[in-house]
Amino acid sequence: MKDIVLINVFGDDKPGVTSSLATELARFGASILDIGQAVIHDDLALGMLVALDRERITPDNLRAAINDVADRLSVRVRFEHIERERYQEWVDQQGKPRHIVTLLSRQVTAEQIADVTAVTVRHGLNIDHINRLSGRVPLEALDRHSSACVEFSVRGAPADAQALRADLMELSTRLEIDIAFQKDTPYRRNRRLVCFDMDSTLIEAEVIDELAKAAGVGDEVVAITEAAMRGELDFQQSFAKRLSLLKGLDESLLEGIAENLRLTEGAEKLIATLKKLGYKTAILSGGFEYFGRFLQRRLGIDYVYANQLEIVDGQVTGQVSGRVVDGARKAELLKQLAEREGITPEQVIAVGDGANDLPMLNAAGLGIAFRAKPLVKASAEHAISTLGLDAILYLLGFRDREHGDLG
Repeated sequence: MKDIVLINVFGDDKPGVTSSLATELARFGASILDIGQAVIHDDLALGMLVALDRERITPDNLRAAINDVADRLSVRVRFEHIERERYQEWVDQQGKPRHIVTLLSRQVTAEQIADVTAVTVRHGLNIDHINRLSGRVPLEALDRHSSACVEFSVRGAPADAQALRADLMELSTRLEIDIAFQKDTPYRRNRRLVCFDMDSTLIEAEVIDELAKAAGVGDEVVAITEAAMRGELDFQQSFAKRLSLLKGLDESLLEGIAENLRLTEGAEKLIATLKKLGYKTAILSGGFEYFGRFLQRRLGIDYVYANQLEIVDGQVTGQVSGRVVDGARKAELLKQLAEREGITPEQVIAVGDGANDLPMLNAAGLGIAFRAKPLVKASAEHAISTLGLDAILYLLGFRDREHGDLG
């Protein structure tokens, strides 16, 4: 027969606590059924669930020995006897689905934690672990590009996934935060390819709008672009209409426009980190290849697929060469690149902001609407609106300190 005892240890974090306790437990022939440790602001919380052979040792003898160790280490200890039925219930729960809830914000507040956890409880999800993925926060005023992330590992399956999604979206809008809910699968840290839209994703501008300003037709093109990004206009028709307004633009202006394009917050950090982690990256853009190649050289992107701007006698003709890269083409290219890299679409991440990115987002294992229009944000499985592009690393489960280790 076995006695099951939960041992909780609290106190200042210091070397040797776990080792000393485990050594004493080994002397009693204890089996470790579960173990966990957390350190918050140098304060230790350690838990061990142990099984004892009742014929060899009693819980009272173990308690006395562990208390002696705790006194020497200047830590507090608590014991709890666990009934076999309760233990079996815990064992039976291990087959339940697991999900990851990721809270993204410039600064995490108690209100955010309270409301996010209230939603998980309301939908029948039990929190197993909570981890801070972002770095330590200074007390001084936060930088405008500061980021904070808390990750919740939850167990169970929501009875109504759509209702859960609606509650999380309402919460993210009200509190101006981002909340991701994804299955905890082996693919999470095993994705190998990231496909980016270019305009308003990797860069802050829409290149066609910048070209239009140089051509003196900025207002007309911007109006068409905004309607297309909202999903109000068919991409191919709106693209042809905008493109025709660029006829006669001098080719010599392209280089200056490219050099003045501003990268989106976090883009350089994200691409550099992905490269060090062994990911391949791609630009799949309804914009123009000239500017995609410029970014490829600057950031080290592996693949670029975009529209070939037709230029004759040093002037833009208002046409493109070859097949237009629209939403359907982006999804097709994503699948082709996955096959080329020897991976499945489930191992691909897609990031975009416009309606024409939705097919690509839906084709990927992890589709992320980045600072997207309302229609796209509501249709995509995941969205980031609060932080920069490098927040994608949080969705993959990477901590800030892991990025530094790669440097």
